[in-house]
Amino acid sequence: MQGKSVVITGAGSGVGRASALLFTSEGATVVCADVIAERVDETVELVTTNGGAAVPCVCDVTNEHDVRAAIDAAIEASGRLDIMFNNAGVSTPRPGMVFEEHTDDDWDRLMGINLRGVFYGMKQAVITFKAQGDGGVIVNTGSVAGMVGWGGTVYGATKGGVIQLTRGVAMEVAPHNIRVNCICPAGMPTTNFSSNTSSEEIVNMVASSHPLGRIITPEDCAAAALFLASDEAANLTGVALPVDGGYIAR
Repeated sequence: MQGKSVVITGAGSGVGRASALLFTSEGATVVCADVIAERVDETVELVTTNGGAAVPCVCDVTNEHDVRAAIDAAIEASGRLDIMFNNAGVSTPRPGMVFEEHTDDDWDRLMGINLRGVFYGMKQAVITFKAQGDGGVIVNTGSVAGMVGWGGTVYGATKGGVIQLTRGVAMEVAPHNIRVNCICPAGMPTTNFSSNTSSEEIVNMVASSHPLGRIITPEDCAAAALFLASDEAANLTGVALPVDGGYIAR
């Protein structure tokens, strides 16, 4: 990551914050993009306190202009973009919500943030990488919910879409030396992505659903994203990498 220029969406918390800390610790300069300004500032402060380089950017991923502005911030800071990590996402509105309970507003919010947001990030990154002429890397955050029947069916549909965008775009842009992969986490009850962050019972239940017996942490996902974004993964593209403690292998 030394000298790499990176944009991470959803960098104000959870996987995005853990990734910002990890990528910068490896030498990257990261544009920390999030819709909540206070969280962006907190992440940037954590990065700089640890000796890293970060740039704050308030970004609503459902707004293509905002996504473009985040990439432009990376170019302004570093002269180019090397890695786009489309991580921002939201979960099913409430735990245990069944398919037929979803409203139009639920559908629009899940599709807008989880799928359209990734579309905008990928689109603008591809435009930038092609203009630069020397390749680039896109990493997306999918989910095991997009790979198997998981619950939260509409959420899973958005993540299935992310996986298919990842695969399809990877094939299309491979001749331009642009790699596109995604991470697919399983249960992450200790991030504020979930509304159950304070329940020990929920944490234990989620852990027991994974064959390795542990929950998935933001740091687990950050490590997987770092690998896929790095030159160590130079010959990997179109990959949907489960970060799931063995869940889908059962």
